[in-house]
Amino acid sequence: MKLAPSILSADFANLQRDVQVVEQAGADLLHVDIMDGHFVPNLTFGPGMVAALRPITSLPLDVHLMVADPQAWITPFATAGADTLLIHVEATAHIFHAVQLIKAAGVKAGVVVNPGTPLSQLEELLPILDQVLIMTVNPGFGGQPFLPAMAEKVARLVTVRKQLGLHFEIEVDGGVNDHTIATVAKAGADIAVAGSYVFNGAPAHQLETLRAFAK
Repeated sequence: MKLAPSILSADFANLQRDVQVVEQAGADLLHVDIMDGHFVPNLTFGPGMVAALRPITSLPLDVHLMVADPQAWITPFATAGADTLLIHVEATAHIFHAVQLIKAAGVKAGVVVNPGTPLSQLEELLPILDQVLIMTVNPGFGGQPFLPAMAEKVARLVTVRKQLGLHFEIEVDGGVNDHTIATVAKAGADIAVAGSYVFNGAPAHQLETLRAFAK
């Protein structure tokens, strides 16, 4: 399983240090949560953060857009250096077109589904996606507890992927720690985002622990 530390829980005053620590500790991706204060109540970063991260890490930047009107932000974040752009199916009435725009921008395309959103919303999109992110908490704030029912949702998506012969990666985000990562690994997730668990301790040790429990 790939591990994607979320910088939402990093020390913003020492962000370069924290990014380099997790990179040296073997993180596979760097997850960047973008919140606009509209689609979700929290407010975080803009394209400038991605542009600032790009020169200081070789890790792929996994950029999660929790924003209203995601189409307006595809080009700015792609230009800033995102490797993957993940947009919420709930955020636009034109999700297929938005995915096409991401592809046209030359980055990997992913969609995100909130806990209450059924997988049926993704049916027409799956053949053109690189990733699907299943939220395992309600989006907007870090540090929330994992929602156990979402593991079954992951398992159902794994089954659909196999039935259709597709190869998109399945990512989970929210409440991932040493107690929950085995659950999502068993369900079949390919990527786990972890923020509070990684950065509220010694990041290298926390990542090593997650890897051990994900086996």
